[in-house]
Amino acid sequence: MKPELINSLKGYKPKSLINDLLSGLLVAIIAMPLSIALGLQSVPENMGNGIQMGIITAIVAGFIVSAFGGSRFQIGGPTAAFVGIIFGYSSDPEIGIIGLQIATIIAGILLIVLGLFKLGSLVKFIPFPIIVGFTTGIGITLFVGQIKDFCGFNSNGVDFIEKIIGFIQNINTFSLA
Repeated sequence: MKPELINSLKGYKPKSLINDLLSGLLVAIIAMPLSIALGLQSVPENMGNGIQMGIITAIVAGFIVSAFGGSRFQIGGPTAAFVGIIFGYSSDPEIGIIGLQIATIIAGILLIVLGLFKLGSLVKFIPFPIIVGFTTGIGITLFVGQIKDFCGFNSNGVDFIEKIIGFIQNINTFSLA
């Protein structure tokens, strides 16, 4: 089994290079600000430069995804879907960073085992409403997480309900700017 990058190079035509470079530039323009934002949010100030970590992670992850996974037409890059969820867990004193690291290691092991036994087709047994509900929940979480910055509210809150209550209590701090 060859990496997808090697498979994609079979029959590659030089005229595709320009299109691929423009596509790569577009993906970079979209992905880099998100990568920087994720780096700033995930790296504490006393532990290093979040901007640098975000950029390095985007570049390294982009190469790894392109070389070893996906398909010829798939775009791989950073995702903010779990940032809100992960932040909630990592800020919880009962779970913390150690709990998050343990969960990540277990998830990685589980993915490797599922891959080794070729069990990826089991995804078809996940009901459609679960998938729609999950992605809708992530969308709502990201939307509510942006309200504070969009409206200029001076409010704090980690959990969904705390944020909504904070927005209502601080409605007088709304700033159109």
